[in-house]
Amino acid sequence: MSDQKASKYYPAEDDAQLKKARKTAHPTKYRESLAPGTVLILLSGRFRGKRVVLLRQLSQGVLLITGPYKSNGVPLRRVNHRYVIATKTTVDITGVDSEVLDRVSKDEYWAREKRDGEKGEDAFFQEGEAQKKETDPQRIEDQKKVDKAVMANIRKVADLEAYLAASFSLRSHEKPHEMVF
Repeated sequence: MSDQKASKYYPAEDDAQLKKARKTAHPTKYRESLAPGTVLILLSGRFRGKRVVLLRQLSQGVLLITGPYKSNGVPLRRVNHRYVIATKTTVDITGVDSEVLDRVSKDEYWAREKRDGEKGEDAFFQEGEAQKKETDPQRIEDQKKVDKAVMANIRKVADLEAYLAASFSLRSHEKPHEMVF
């Protein structure tokens, strides 16, 4: 036995210890099936079940897709790569304007505009009907440029436009793990 006594003083609060960060940001590793021009099936969100065309892989696991809008109503969007199924069907996207894709690929393009301030409850009821938010004319123009090139290539392949317009869904006897897309 040692002759040392335990200290009678203990601090009231423990000293704050810095936590060690154990995670580091790694670049996203995309599946090989996610190549530009591949037809994808969306699994979640407003457009779930829609077949879309992959235009480009963006940073941090995000994909740039289009419906095309004229075919199935899906606009230019960014989608997480985890929420898509790649099919074996591909679309030639060589005619798409790369300048437009570069502009749309930037985060600033997708940033939401800041609101002026919160309106009170009284102002909400005074306003009457909710006003439809106007779409930026630049976005409409970009959509038309991209869709024009993509639709021209889609129409060259028989039944591809109808395939993109049709929604994907499962029936009770279908098993997704046994399917080949």
